[in-house]
Amino acid sequence: MMNYCMDCGGLLKEVYHSEREGTVPRCTVCGKFQFPVYSCAVSMIVQSPDKERILLIQQYGSKDNILVAGYISKGESAEQAVIREVKEETGLDITELSYNKSEYFPKTNTLMINFVCTAADDDLSGVDSAEVDKAAWFSRSEAAEKIRPGSLAKKFLMNYLADL
Repeated sequence: MMNYCMDCGGLLKEVYHSEREGTVPRCTVCGKFQFPVYSCAVSMIVQSPDKERILLIQQYGSKDNILVAGYISKGESAEQAVIREVKEETGLDITELSYNKSEYFPKTNTLMINFVCTAADDDLSGVDSAEVDKAAWFSRSEAAEKIRPGSLAKKFLMNYLADL
């Protein structure tokens, strides 16, 4: 929860806003209501062109397999962020994308929006080694087995696989 106003820095106090909203932090100095603020990010289930394999990555020294993900930049739509992040981290272009699921991730105060997208090709020679330690294609069943247990990435992947 925020304690100070983003506009003037004044102390926030919970006050009744409306029947639908309930109580909302309000600045004791400027009087503005301060609704929740959080980061927004995308994560992607990247499929091979034949839609039979799923791309998993490892990054920042971790040996856990995860999905490609990244924050949405100011002025960018979630769909634009998907295309940009996949290209930046893997060098792959996207031909199709669709929404899968979203979930709030309290650890980083982030709304994670997950998409399923299809790569134009499966060439991983363009992987950015500064961001991604390892990238590999896995069958759907292998991906479900190898993705980090208990992670939001696994939850997104399992939701997608359950709908196939």
